[in-house]
Amino acid sequence: MSPTEILEAFRKKGIKKVKVGGFDIDGILRGKYVSLAKFESALKGGFGFCDVIFGWDMHDVLYDNVKVTGWDSGYPDTHATLDLDTFRILPNEPDTAAFLLDFVTKEGAAHPACPRGLLKKVLRDAKAMGYSATFAAELEFFVFKETPESVREKGYKKLTPLSPGMFGYSWLRTAENKAFCEALWNESAAFDIPIEGLHTETGPGVYEVALEYDAAIRMADKAALFKTQAKEIAHRHGLMPTFMAKWNAQLPGSSGHLHQSLWSEDAAGQKSNVFFQQGAEGDLSDTARHYLAGQIALMPELTALYAPTVNAYKRYVPGVWAPLTATWGIENRTCAIRAISGGASGTRLEYRQTAADMNPYIAIATCLAAGLHGIREKLVAPAASKGDASGGRDPSLVLPRSLRDATARLEASNTARALLGETFVDHYVRTREWEIRQYERAVTDWELERYFEGI
Repeated sequence: MSPTEILEAFRKKGIKKVKVGGFDIDGILRGKYVSLAKFESALKGGFGFCDVIFGWDMHDVLYDNVKVTGWDSGYPDTHATLDLDTFRILPNEPDTAAFLLDFVTKEGAAHPACPRGLLKKVLRDAKAMGYSATFAAELEFFVFKETPESVREKGYKKLTPLSPGMFGYSWLRTAENKAFCEALWNESAAFDIPIEGLHTETGPGVYEVALEYDAAIRMADKAALFKTQAKEIAHRHGLMPTFMAKWNAQLPGSSGHLHQSLWSEDAAGQKSNVFFQQGAEGDLSDTARHYLAGQIALMPELTALYAPTVNAYKRYVPGVWAPLTATWGIENRTCAIRAISGGASGTRLEYRQTAADMNPYIAIATCLAAGLHGIREKLVAPAASKGDASGGRDPSLVLPRSLRDATARLEASNTARALLGETFVDHYVRTREWEIRQYERAVTDWELERYFEGI
């Protein structure tokens, strides 16, 4: 829609204010309400937005080590532009429009720390190679009969789940929690985040949502927005979800898988899935195999971008489906990449290393950049894994088991810097080093229980 068409839509729909926002390095939506007059002014050239959103962590504590902003620069405004293609109306505020922002430099380039700008950069690389990318996200999350106040009062212990017991794919539990499930389904659709599937997973109060596939940038928008949307809906039902990768040591983790494929377009505008080759093993074309080879080869050094939190690595333990090695297989859920044969329209790769705590923009950009690297270099993937892929493998393909290890590998990766940009990788590494330092100075419940009396 053009600016004129959007303003006319505002008039017809009775829009009285606009909510605008963009995502920070941790995938948290930072935004505000603006008046219609302010919005109309922003249509012409954007507006200023405090760049502290790239200078603090998820708890608004200022980083002491980043370069893109800080005390030396005085935390100035960065420039924000409206992406008019993201026009939505808030389902629970029908007089309020919503738009996502892109953060850019004075010269008009993407802000070096902007995750959405990073993905757009990688998509331009794909377009230059003749490809468009389609993605779909699956997110798992635990739901509790709690509030932001109650979880703090309880110290995040002895929380009451939405439903008890281990009951995956339960028809019964979704019926028992019909009001929440229907609100999640219907309001997500109204917010242009259509759901393809919703079901309980194995664990008390845990659900999995599969979002309908879409172009990569739109899927990243939808996956990132879904987390905030789910929290808003849950709050109105007296509930609280978490998208932590592993909230409880005794329970399964929460995955965040990414399905993906590449498409080309001929002179007549006909699109075709370049991952599909009828009659090949798994219906996978040579292009698909080069693509997954790039992801396999770079997986160890790019892990910090897929698994951004200290907690993410608590999910990587033997005996579950979270991958421990950079492997792939056809219809094999023990691998890091699962190849799925779905004919000309549905043949795709499912990236399984990521968890629900991922930043969708960064994870999708990294997946795509690694795959394109494999195509450019014509990399050859190792043999497909049969059966349990978590056992002994080439040591070079063993994945990092801590954020410290993963961050060190990312920092040393010249390929990551070439694919994603020197400044972005440097900023990201510094934010993860900050996260590690916050963790290392913490005294955990485990330490108290283990050492308080006996040592």
